[in-house]
Amino acid sequence: MSTRAPDRFHVSSAVVLCTPGAADRLVETLAEMPNVEVHAAEQGKIIIVIEGKSSGEMGATLAAISSLPDVMAANMVFEHAENLEEGLINGHRTDAA
Repeated sequence: MSTRAPDRFHVSSAVVLCTPGAADRLVETLAEMPNVEVHAAEQGKIIIVIEGKSSGEMGATLAAISSLPDVMAANMVFEHAENLEEGLINGHRTDAA
């Protein structure tokens, strides 16, 4: 039986607010960032999804986004994490779907 912690997959959604007229340029910048997907942009609000190996990694990405020019705010809305090995609970495989 392995005692190592299972690898986890983290995903979060965030809303990025930008200055008027900067959304198109900012969407392009965000789309080029690793582990960031742009899902919508309207009226200075950009909806993104961030993926990572830890909450800290996603937080660092969100902090980097916050420091981009024309970003007024970048706020995490939702975060989810799960084991990469489905059905593994406390080191034991289960039959649960």
